Amino acid sequence: MKKLNLFFTTMFFVLMFSVSATAQEKNFFNGKWNVNVVGTPGGDSKMILNIVDNEGKVSGSLIDPATNKDLFPLTKVELEGKDKMTVYFTSEGYDVYLFLEKKDQDNAEGSMMEMFDATAVRMK
Repeated sequence: MKKLNLFFTTMFFVLMFSVSATAQEKNFFNGKWNVNVVGTPGGDSKMILNIVDNEGKVSGSLIDPATNKDLFPLTKVELEGKDKMTVYFTSEGYDVYLFLEKKDQDNAEGSMMEMFDATAVRMK
């Protein structure tokens, strides 16, 4: 009986530790990113992507780097695993999406609307 109690006590602590470790894992894309989209009809586009993870609910906005004011709130954020993200927003009446994939610890790359190459560098 003592072995059974010890087994369940040990399993309880292992379970608590694993849940705690999972909860502490951060979203790679959390924070501000300098994003450059190349080749759009209006020329290259520079913006700041701000990603906020509030207890598992990811949201954010795109910010104008010249004025530091919000341009567009994100309407949807999809995370694929730990290193891929697609953000959706509305610009001039059009639904637009930006896909980014982790390249290294401070860089990501992808595309906007699968037509224009995009790079992102983490702001420090």
